[in-house]
Amino acid sequence: MSRTDRERLVRNGFLREVLQGWYIATRPNETVGESTAWYASFWGFCAEYLNERFDTAWCLSADQSLLLHAGNWTVPRQLLVRVPAGRNNPTPLLHGTALLGTRQTLPPAADQTVLDGLTVYTVEAALIAAAPGFFINNPNEARALLAVQRDATGLLSRLLAGNHTAIAGRLAGAFRNIGATRIADDILATMRAAGHDVRENDPFDHRLEGYVFSREPSPYVHRIKLMWERMRRDIIGIFPAPSTKPNDIDAYLKAVDDIYVTDAYHSLSIEGYRVTRELIERVRDGNWNPDANDADRNHRDAMAARGYFQCFGEVKKSVARVLKNENAGDVADADHGIWYRALFAPSVEAGIIGAAQLAGYRSGQVYIRGSQHRPLNVDAVRDTMPAFFDLLRDEPDPAVRIVLGHFIFVYIHPYMDGNGRTGRFLMNVMMAAGGYPWTVIPVDQRDRYMASLEAASVDQNIVPFTEFLADQIRKPTT
Repeated sequence: MSRTDRERLVRNGFLREVLQGWYIATRPNETVGESTAWYASFWGFCAEYLNERFDTAWCLSADQSLLLHAGNWTVPRQLLVRVPAGRNNPTPLLHGTALLGTRQTLPPAADQTVLDGLTVYTVEAALIAAAPGFFINNPNEARALLAVQRDATGLLSRLLAGNHTAIAGRLAGAFRNIGATRIADDILATMRAAGHDVRENDPFDHRLEGYVFSREPSPYVHRIKLMWERMRRDIIGIFPAPSTKPNDIDAYLKAVDDIYVTDAYHSLSIEGYRVTRELIERVRDGNWNPDANDADRNHRDAMAARGYFQCFGEVKKSVARVLKNENAGDVADADHGIWYRALFAPSVEAGIIGAAQLAGYRSGQVYIRGSQHRPLNVDAVRDTMPAFFDLLRDEPDPAVRIVLGHFIFVYIHPYMDGNGRTGRFLMNVMMAAGGYPWTVIPVDQRDRYMASLEAASVDQNIVPFTEFLADQIRKPTT
């Protein structure tokens, strides 16, 4: 494009310069300092930039390759890239991120593959080339990728060719750590048969006692299960003790009805809708005639309020079921699609969104505003959602069901829209099952709420989110 056009687009907020001559598309209404456009563009930008600068002579580091293979697309502060022509100097990018091209040889072509335009190591080659600290710093990703290895063949061919004695011992210890004894023994026996003195060494800093690895081919499912197992230990003991399950189900549901206006106002406001208590009450009381009131019929916020009201009614039915001692995980599994359709049906009827959006889980990639975390890809959503509900069904601790029910749902982000609202509805079904009252997340606590979810998503630290929810239980919003 011409210089004049480019400068106009930059001046009016449609483009933002990342490096000299390199730009990303942005929204004109983005606030100063907002990171959404950059985090959403990061991986695609890096792929284009590296291909332009170095043609095919580059590859992401082994450690970064493993993270991507495991489905962890969190935007790193510094992206390490192997570049034979590199200068070992970081290239500053936006929002504190950088590219570091290290002057290193590339892995053989057979050990390279491409993920979303990014040249990376293959899984087997990356497991061999990874730094020993990867297993301590990223145990979920490491275990998930070890767990999907069907046998030792792909690893052994590389270990033998490179005489990698120490690495063979490390990988044998890693496989034994996850319970893959046969693969560990095959690595040791084969290397020793070839004359190598291999000493097994467990690179992880702990074992997962009681955790059984299945022959699940998806690393995404393993990661979700591992996150659950690791985080649940940090959750237990933080929540206040629950009251006993209410004997009077009608009284509990009446209390839920009484808090509806407050809940709807705060939940919709958190998502950026401009609603008032008066609008919410009018929808609840049946003072709703979209055919006669064009403002109601066409207004995005009004339709969101209507959808919330319809969804709330369906969630109440789910609450009633868990109060009758039905398994909360099974109820949520069966009903969450009903909640979602109720949430968006009014917007579909009004033509604000397309009917295809009611089909179910999303069919494209989504991004979370301002977050370094990139939700799972489309195929991974379909792999992980059944596993998520299995975990929810089998979890014995009510606090874990509440915290991870909400967090893992929004971490996966299965829908194109409405994930936050659905996650909070799911949380409150778990609240009811655990003997807790319906709990409102107040809009004036949005920053803390989102920051605690970000800490869990990016840093795998679930404690801030657990403490946040515990505080809302102790000091409820009315």
